[in-house]
Amino acid sequence: MLKTGTRAPEFSLPDQNGEMRSLSDYRGQKLILYFYPKDMTAGCTKQACAFGELYPQFREKGAAVLGVSKDSVASHKKFEEKYGLPFTLLSDTEKEVIQAYDVWKEKKNYGKVSMGVVRTTYLIDENGIIVRAFDKVKAADNPAQMLAELG
Repeated sequence: MLKTGTRAPEFSLPDQNGEMRSLSDYRGQKLILYFYPKDMTAGCTKQACAFGELYPQFREKGAAVLGVSKDSVASHKKFEEKYGLPFTLLSDTEKEVIQAYDVWKEKKNYGKVSMGVVRTTYLIDENGIIVRAFDKVKAADNPAQMLAELG
């Protein structure tokens, strides 16, 4: 996990519509950048839907929301459409941004060890500086937690 007070690594990734999105596109506003393991899974769906429900409040507080996983653009599009997600999902199939943000880690699941995305959320300020960082977040609670961080 990256430390607070450091500059967020720049990136350019395709969104669920295949349009390229960059960190610099969000300068001048707060950004919730959350990394999740996989579209359509129980925890990731809970987290995405909760961000979706609170999305108008994030916008009121001047914050954008971006979800990032290693799923494809097509997978993200299905996820967005199935759950009516109002925010941007970014596809990082090469894991470049996932690794730049230090969220690709060894995970243990039922005694089996594998590599994967550790659910992590960053709050990035208007100047591209990480002001809060949370790893191993609880999927269902994370959106409300991030809304509270905005004050």
